[in-house]
Amino acid sequence: MILPVVAVALLRGDGRILMQRRPEGKQHGGLWEFPGGKIDPGEGAADAARREMEEELGVALDADALMPVSFAEHADGRRVLLMLYAAREWRGAPAALEGQHFEWIAPDALMDLAMPPLDVPLARALLRWIGAGSPAEN
Repeated sequence: MILPVVAVALLRGDGRILMQRRPEGKQHGGLWEFPGGKIDPGEGAADAARREMEEELGVALDADALMPVSFAEHADGRRVLLMLYAAREWRGAPAALEGQHFEWIAPDALMDLAMPPLDVPLARALLRWIGAGSPAEN
């Protein structure tokens, strides 16, 4: 069975990307990731992305603000399919509603972050998508 998960790269006007740190004590604790979470039964990926941004960061996204970027799949005890969206517009100021620390990261510093395995190829894909990465960076 595949566990579908969504993540969102919030892209600020100055080009910085919101990344959050996973809580200590959880799988991949202390590593940086794109905010997001599991898709609930019967929920679409974009709807889940919008719900997760509201729950985790208190920001509201319109459906047409979400742009699909890439996906990554991993099988490590369980199969996970992580789908990354990007958004340049939202309502509200991001706040750590679930206690995770977050920072706005410059694109050229993104790959310097320690990330869970699935976030690494998504970060590379995002950099190519925004035009800040080389196609040779696979």
